[in-house]
Amino acid sequence: MSQQGYVAAPPYSQAQPGMGGYQGGFGTGPAQPLYGHYGGPPQAFTAPPTGMMKSPVSPAAGMPPPPASSQYNPNVQQNGAHPQRYPAPPSASYGQPPQSSYNSMASQAPPSGQQLTNQMSAMNLGNYGPGPMQSPPPPTSSVAQQPYQTAPPPAMSQPQMPPGLQSPHMSPQMSPPQSPPASMQMAGPPMAGPPMAGPPMAGPPMAGPPMAGQPMAGQPMAGQPMAGQPMAGQPMAGQPMAGMGRPFPGPPPPGPGGFQHPGPGAAGPPGYAQQAGQFGGPMAGPQPGMPGAFPGAPGGLSGPPQKKLDPDSIPSITQVIEDDQAKQGGQVYSTNLRGQVPPLVTTDFTVQDQGNASPRFIRCTTYSLPCTADLAKQCQVPLAAIIKPFASLPKNENPLYVVNHGETGPIRCNRCKAYMCPYMQFIEGGRRYQCAFCNCVNEVPVFYFQHLDHMGRRQDFYERPELSLGSYEFVATLDYCKNNKPANPPAYIFMIDVSYNNIKSGLVKLICDELKTLLENLPREEGMESSAIKVGFVTYNKVLHFYNVKSALAQPQMMVVSDTAEMFVPLLDGFLVNYQDSRAVIYNLLDQIPDMFADTNESETVFVPVIQAGVEAFKAAECSGKLFIFQSSMPTAEAPGKLKNRDDKKLVNTEKEKTLFQPLKGVYEQLSKECVAQGCCVDLFLFPSQFVDVATMADVPSHTGGSVFKYNNFQVETDGETFLRDLRKDVQKSIGFDAIMRVRTSTGFRATEFFGAIHMNNTTDVEMAAVDCDKAMTVEFKHDDTLSEETGALMQCALLYTTINGQRRLRIHNLSLNCSLQLSELYKSCETDSLINFFAKSACRAILNQPLKNVREILVNQTAHMLACYRKNCASPSAASQLILPDAMKVFPVYMNSLMKTAPLVGSTELSTDDRAHQRLSIMAMGVEDTQLLLYPRLTPLHNIDASSEALPAPVRCSEERLTDSGMFLLENGHSMFLWLGQASPPDLVQSLFNLPSLAHMQEHMCALPELDNPLSNKVRSIISDLLEKRPKSMKLQIVRQKDKPEMLFRQFLVEDKGLHGGASYMDFLCYVHREIRQLLT
Repeated sequence: MSQQGYVAAPPYSQAQPGMGGYQGGFGTGPAQPLYGHYGGPPQAFTAPPTGMMKSPVSPAAGMPPPPASSQYNPNVQQNGAHPQRYPAPPSASYGQPPQSSYNSMASQAPPSGQQLTNQMSAMNLGNYGPGPMQSPPPPTSSVAQQPYQTAPPPAMSQPQMPPGLQSPHMSPQMSPPQSPPASMQMAGPPMAGPPMAGPPMAGPPMAGPPMAGQPMAGQPMAGQPMAGQPMAGQPMAGQPMAGMGRPFPGPPPPGPGGFQHPGPGAAGPPGYAQQAGQFGGPMAGPQPGMPGAFPGAPGGLSGPPQKKLDPDSIPSITQVIEDDQAKQGGQVYSTNLRGQVPPLVTTDFTVQDQGNASPRFIRCTTYSLPCTADLAKQCQVPLAAIIKPFASLPKNENPLYVVNHGETGPIRCNRCKAYMCPYMQFIEGGRRYQCAFCNCVNEVPVFYFQHLDHMGRRQDFYERPELSLGSYEFVATLDYCKNNKPANPPAYIFMIDVSYNNIKSGLVKLICDELKTLLENLPREEGMESSAIKVGFVTYNKVLHFYNVKSALAQPQMMVVSDTAEMFVPLLDGFLVNYQDSRAVIYNLLDQIPDMFADTNESETVFVPVIQAGVEAFKAAECSGKLFIFQSSMPTAEAPGKLKNRDDKKLVNTEKEKTLFQPLKGVYEQLSKECVAQGCCVDLFLFPSQFVDVATMADVPSHTGGSVFKYNNFQVETDGETFLRDLRKDVQKSIGFDAIMRVRTSTGFRATEFFGAIHMNNTTDVEMAAVDCDKAMTVEFKHDDTLSEETGALMQCALLYTTINGQRRLRIHNLSLNCSLQLSELYKSCETDSLINFFAKSACRAILNQPLKNVREILVNQTAHMLACYRKNCASPSAASQLILPDAMKVFPVYMNSLMKTAPLVGSTELSTDDRAHQRLSIMAMGVEDTQLLLYPRLTPLHNIDASSEALPAPVRCSEERLTDSGMFLLENGHSMFLWLGQASPPDLVQSLFNLPSLAHMQEHMCALPELDNPLSNKVRSIISDLLEKRPKSMKLQIVRQKDKPEMLFRQFLVEDKGLHGGASYMDFLCYVHREIRQLLT
C-alpha cells in the first residue's frame, strides 16, 4: 500500500491522532517512511486499495455508453448503486418508508445516480455519489445522475447542459467539469433540477427521492438549507432536521455536521431528525462508543441524546449488489469496448468475448489509468489487475479456442516477445504488422499472410481466435518444454499420516474409503474416456512406506524408507501407475492400510522428507504433479524440517508480532524452490488439535500454487463430510502444471509487484508448480512514462503450462484500458471489489515485515487519501462538513473497515496464531469474488421464504439490527456458514426444519439439518447445498440459537457492527475517515 500516500499530496496535512475507538490502529499518522510498499522504500503511491468496491458497471469512460444498460449511468451505477434504471418517477421515492434512503434509493425511483446522491446527501454523504465521475449520466437518468462534476463547468464543453440532459456521450468526457456538485443534488425536484448546471441543485435533482430531500446533510449544498428543507421543498420528512436537534435548517452546522445524516432518509419519520446532524459530525472524536451519533458534532447536534443515526442512509453493499443485478443481471456483456467497467462479481451475467479478456479472467482496480505518474501519485488509487488465468466458465460460455501453428509455434513480436493478439496492427497490405506493445514492425511469416479488407483488417479476422478474441490458447512447441523434450502427463501422490491420532480418529479409514470412488473422477481432457493422470500412494509416521501397485501384482508391496535425512524413492516401476490399469491392486491396498496400522502407538511424524519423496518421484518419472498430504500434528520426529512450538501470545500487539506470521527459513525455503523447479504442487490437509505452526508448514503449499485446508479438532461425525467435499473438489478441479506466467504491457507502464500462491525467481516471471481454477494473482502496475489518451493502455498475460494430458500450451489473456488526464474518469471507472482485493493482499504481505498498527494506519490513511483527492479534484464544491464519496467507491469504507477486523489484522490474543496465519495465506491466493464475500458475508433471511419459488430471498445488511427474534438467517462468507435462529422462532418453522416441538429441545452444536420431506426443509437444504457447490471451499454448517454461547462466533461476522476482538462499527469508521479527509483538506 502505498505508504507514500499521504505524503503525496502536498495539500494534505498529516494524519491525525487516533480515534478513540480505534484500536491502536487507526491513528496516528504514519511516519512517512512507512508508506511504501508496505514496507519498502517509500515509494510513492503504492498500491492502493484495490478493489474494494466494485463498481459495477460503469462503462469505461471512453466508451460509448453501452446500450441500454446505460452503462454509464454515471454515477450511479457505477457503483452499482442503484442502477435503478430510473424508472420510477422520482417522486416515488419519497413515499418510501424511511427506509433507508440509501436503500431505497436504489430501489426507488429516482434515478439512480441521483438517488444516491440523495441518499447521500442526506448523509451528507451527499455527494457521494455520483461523483463527478459519473458524470456522464446516461441519458436516462439524465438528471439524476449528473454527477457532479465538479469542476469547472465551463470547461466542459457542455457543461452547461442540464445535467440530465447531457448526452451520454459527452458525458464521459465531460464529466469533469460539468457536473454540478454532486452533493447538491438535492436540488429539488428531481428533474427539475436539471439545469443542474447550477451546481447546486443541479445536482441531480435527485429526483426527489429521498435524498433529495435530504438535506444533504450538512451542507445544504447549494444553499439549500438542506436540512431543513428537504430540499426541494419536500418536506423532508418532516423536516426533521430543522426541528431536530440541530437547528440545521439552515446551513448545516459548520463542521461537524458532517455526515449529518439527513434525516431519516428522506422520508423518514421525523423523528429522525437528529440524525441529521451529526452524522458524525465532525467526528469529533470518534467517540467510539457512541451509539452512533458522534457526539462530536457541533453543538447543535448534541442535543437530546441523539438518536442513533439512521444506518439506512449510509451506503449499503447489499443495495449496491441488488441494483447492479437489477441493471445487468441476466444480460450479455460484450468485451468489444476499451476500458469498459464490467458488472460486479456478484451479478449473474454472460460474457461474450469480442477482443478483451472476460472479467472472469482479469479484473482491474480501475479501467481508466491516469496518464501520468504524478496523477497516480496524487490520487493514490492503486493501479492493479487481479488475474485468474484458469477461472471456471459457466456452461453457456465457450471454452477457450486452441490455436495450433504446427512446427513454427505461436507468432510473436521479435522485440518484446508479445504474442499475436487483436491489438496488433497489420500494414503494407498485410505483409507486416506493428506490435501494439512496443511499436516494433515485424514481418508476417509467409504461411500466416492474408490480404487486408477496406478497413485495414485481415480478411480472416473472424476465423482466427488470436485476431478477434481476448482469450485463447496456443499449442506450444518443443522450444517451450523442459530440455526440449515433450512433457509427460502429471501424477497425483496421496501421502497419508498414519500416526496414532489419525488412526484413532477414523480419518485414515475415511480417506481410504473415499479414494476408491474419488479416483474414478480424476480430471480428464474433454472427450477423453479416462484420465491420463498417474497415481501413487505413501503412508508415513516417523518413517515412510511406499507401495508398489503395478497392475501385474496380485497384492500391493510395501517398501519402507527409515533414513529420512537422505530421502530417496525405493522403486520406480510400479509406484506411479494408471488408476484404470491397477484398480484391483489399489482397492486391495486401500482396504489394507487402516488394518495394517490399527494397533500403532507411534505419535511422532516427519513432514519435509514426505515432500522430498514426492519431488524425487516426479524427478524420476520426469513429470510434474501434485502431492495430497494429510497431516495431523507438528513434525517433531528427528528429521529435516523438525519443528518446535514457537507460539507466543505475548508477542501479540508488539513489534515482534510479525514473527508469528513468518515461516522458518532454511530447509523449508529450499524445499519450495525444489518443488517449483520440478512442477510439484503441494496441497496440505491439516487436522490439528493444538498449535502446528501453520506459518511454516503451509509455506511450501503457498509458494507452489497449492492450498491448505484446516480442520481443528477433527471428528469424523461432524467434520467428515466437510473434509470429503473439500477433497473431492480439490482432486477434480481443472488445473495446469509446471506453469510460468508473464504480464506484458504497452509502453508507459509496467507490472512491478505480484501477490499470490506463487514463486518469483526474478522480477518478471511468476512461477507456479500448478495453477487451478480458484487461484488468482494480483499484479500492481507503475508508470515509467506518460500514457496517451488516444492509444490507451494494453496488457497481455501469457501463461505457459502443461495440461492434464501432458501437452504444453500457452494461455493468453489480453485487456485494453483507457487512459485519462481527468482524475474524475479514474474514479468513475474504479471497481471497489478489485481495490479491496489488492488492499487485502498488500496488507497480508505487509504484516510479515511491519507492526500491525502501522499496517492498519496505512490502510486508513490511504482510504482517506483516495477519498480526499476525489473530494478536492472531482466533487463539486460543498461544505467541508459533507462527506462526499465517488459513486464507484461509495461502499469502499465498509470493506476497508471489515478488512481491518479480519483475524490477521486484528491484534487479539483470543485468536489462534495458526488460524490467523492460515487466513493470511488464504487471502493471498484469492480472486475478487472470494475477497468480496469474505469481507462482506451474505446474510439471508429464510423465515419468510416462499418454498415454491425459485427465487432466493434478498440478502440483508450484515448487522445485528437486521436480525429479528422470530427470524431465521443463513450467513456465509466462503469459509464459515451459520444458520441463526431467533429465540421467538415460530414452532411450525422449528417443526418443519428440525422435527422438534421447540428450540429448547435442540441439541448443542448441531451441524446438519435432518432430511425431512416437507417444502420448507427441502428448500432450505437445497439453498445450503447449492452454496456449498458454488463456493471454492466447503463450509461446515453451524446452527446457533439466539443468546446461546456459540452465538458469539456468529456475531463476529456481522461486519457492520463493532468487532468482537476490536475494530470499529461501519458508522464509527465512516465518521473517522471523514475526519481524516477533512484534516487532509484543511
